[in-house]
Amino acid sequence: MKKTLVSLSFVVLSAGCFAQGISQEMLDRFANDNKMNGSERAIKNALAAGPVANLALNQDNQVEQDTYFSNSVPSKGITDQESSGRCWLFTGLNVLRAKMINEQKLVSGMEFSQNYLFFFDQLEKSNLFLQAIIDTRKKPMDDQTVMWLFQHPLSDGGTFTGVADLVAKYSIVPKGVMPETYSSRNTSQFTTFLKRKLREDALALRADTKASDKALQAQKEKYLSEIYHMLTLGFGTPVKEFMWAPKDTNGKMTSAPKKYTPRSFYEEFINLDLQNDYIMLMNDPTRDYWKTYEIQYDRHTYDGHNWLYLNVPMEDIKEAAIASIKDSTMMYFSCDVSKFLDRKRGIADLQNFDYDEIFGVHFGMDKAQRIRSFDSGSTHAMTLKAVDLDENGKPVKWEVENSWGASSGHQGHIIMTDEWFDNYMFRLVINKKYASEKVLKAASQKPTLLPCWDPMFSCEE
Repeated sequence: MKKTLVSLSFVVLSAGCFAQGISQEMLDRFANDNKMNGSERAIKNALAAGPVANLALNQDNQVEQDTYFSNSVPSKGITDQESSGRCWLFTGLNVLRAKMINEQKLVSGMEFSQNYLFFFDQLEKSNLFLQAIIDTRKKPMDDQTVMWLFQHPLSDGGTFTGVADLVAKYSIVPKGVMPETYSSRNTSQFTTFLKRKLREDALALRADTKASDKALQAQKEKYLSEIYHMLTLGFGTPVKEFMWAPKDTNGKMTSAPKKYTPRSFYEEFINLDLQNDYIMLMNDPTRDYWKTYEIQYDRHTYDGHNWLYLNVPMEDIKEAAIASIKDSTMMYFSCDVSKFLDRKRGIADLQNFDYDEIFGVHFGMDKAQRIRSFDSGSTHAMTLKAVDLDENGKPVKWEVENSWGASSGHQGHIIMTDEWFDNYMFRLVINKKYASEKVLKAASQKPTLLPCWDPMFSCEE
């Protein structure tokens, strides 16, 4: 009897597998249903010869672009993150840079050293990972948190929370006193070796199950010293003191150089409390609005802050953004930049490409469905600087300062229609003085802790 049941189960499973698989008859029906006409054969030939985006480009939307903005924050110079995932760092520093340029009335653009803070970012993330390994060492290797840690020991991505914590701890320096290196401009390969070393160190920390906390901390410090050595080889040694003076458009100093430390430089020219005076607003329609959330282990320093945000409707984000722009204050902004972006023109518009017509299918997911199915999420940070308002004060389009160099997009910028903004904008960081009372009250509530593998966790490029 027992043997018969096993046999019957096998037959049912086998029948089910055949019924659910793709049969030859099904393939024949597919082929019959999809016989190509002349236009479809032309599309097939074109797709075989070039990118989909080139073929789907909507020529009716290629009219001369409108570059007028009713409200814009002045800026000088476009930055370039090159082949690195440091957009979050460039964007955060560009917000501070704009403040200094405008307040100090600098006649030429200047930059803060992204390399300086990135050095400490990678060192701090290494410590965060190794300490998390120590904290979870009694859990099995197949525990979901442990597996996530080993999969993501460190990255070159991040959020504004990381900028705030790093600046609070290490301040900033001008780019000229710690310039870029090949490794800082091309982070992928160097980061690969850091991750390999950290994973090896993590296994060693987990190996001695009887080691004391003191012994583990000493072992971790030894590993961090080796990471520090690797970072100095790739990025250089962080400066502690330097001489600096502003320069004109010809590179000539406009005053006598003055000695600074990173801290004194920050206090003289910026002196903002990034950790306490700013709020990150998120538009995530898959979660309840007017609630705060934080992501476990999504921080840049072990003794810093997890990524924290307040989820609000889009109209409330726009209200704060407009208030900030009208007061000549740029903002940290992130979005799903790859969707419907005409990179050559620097235009993000849902009408840029006729993908439905090219493929003969309908792409109909809304923003919430795209998030839930992992089809969309924040992929890139930029600096929001302008809005064009109609006669009723409603936004028509927006403009961001990008970090892909001056030759990209529209003179280094991307112009976004308001419709695109609704669909693919995700995060905006504002000074609290531009927030409504409702936003301030909601931001003060105790946050819901989300796991590190949450769908909205995304290290921005």
